[in-house]
Amino acid sequence: MNTKRLQRIKDHLLAENQCSDMATPQGSPLTTHVLNTGEGVPGARMALSLHRLDSHLAVWNLLTTGTTNDDGRCPDLITREAFTPGMYKMRFETGQYFEGLGQSCFYPYVEIVFTITDPTQKFHLPLLLSRFSYSTYRGS
Repeated sequence: MNTKRLQRIKDHLLAENQCSDMATPQGSPLTTHVLNTGEGVPGARMALSLHRLDSHLAVWNLLTTGTTNDDGRCPDLITREAFTPGMYKMRFETGQYFEGLGQSCFYPYVEIVFTITDPTQKFHLPLLLSRFSYSTYRGS
């Protein structure tokens, strides 16, 4: 196996380990996948954070931070135990991501706010992104 291929595998494994301090072997009930639709590639190595709203204080509490892997995924964001009903916000650092590609973008970050009523379900939050637009939906 050549050195370049070994380095790519190593980088991929390191990126997967960066996803969260709250990672669990069973997998997270909440996952994400960033796709750079302008280039037709995964949104690799994008910083993101997950927050939950404290409704009594009306403030967002940071739960975890992560970085997408080479496939644009961050599969281990939060444990089942920490995933409770409430309002959540996932913030993607899109400006930093595009800056790392040597490109400018219109949106310096993207925040997606969503409500969880049944945390026993699986939730997937894809982000389809280009320099001047984005879209998301609830996957499973």
